[in-house]
Amino acid sequence: MLTDDGKHLYVSWDEYHALIERLALKVAADGWAFDQILCLARGGMRPGDVLSRVFDKPLAIMSTSSYRAEAGTIQGRLDMAKYITMPKGELAGRVLLVDDLADSGVTLKAVVDRLRGLPSISELRSAVIWVKGVSTYTPDYFVDRLPTSPWIHQPFEEYDALRPDGLARKHAG
Repeated sequence: MLTDDGKHLYVSWDEYHALIERLALKVAADGWAFDQILCLARGGMRPGDVLSRVFDKPLAIMSTSSYRAEAGTIQGRLDMAKYITMPKGELAGRVLLVDDLADSGVTLKAVVDRLRGLPSISELRSAVIWVKGVSTYTPDYFVDRLPTSPWIHQPFEEYDALRPDGLARKHAG
């Protein structure tokens, strides 16, 4: 649900899962046959997992991080993992890169540029749930374009501040 001021988008678990399913349908409708999925951790892990299951393709994971200051609301330096985690082999062939959103576009563009430099990858496309209006990069597949570039409150963010003692209190009684 987008607030009246257009600055915040609140997403429930049901909405989040429906958006991931809509992303899968957009990719499927295109008919592009890819070999592997690479998701960006952490935001792309849930969409990547669902797409990996729906398309029955192996899932690789690459860690990136750019949100550091002000409880993750101010973008800082981009950190990109040197290695990609996969069950076997190497990232190769036609690869679908999955993340949750194209915020500024900096992370996705940097990862795409790095991956396009790998000789083992013959084709690379990207997929996200949301593209913000301020993004300088537009993925090949996306579900929603958000012209006001709101802060997206995703359902799993409740765990960002929840520690084991708080979880114990939540489940006590």
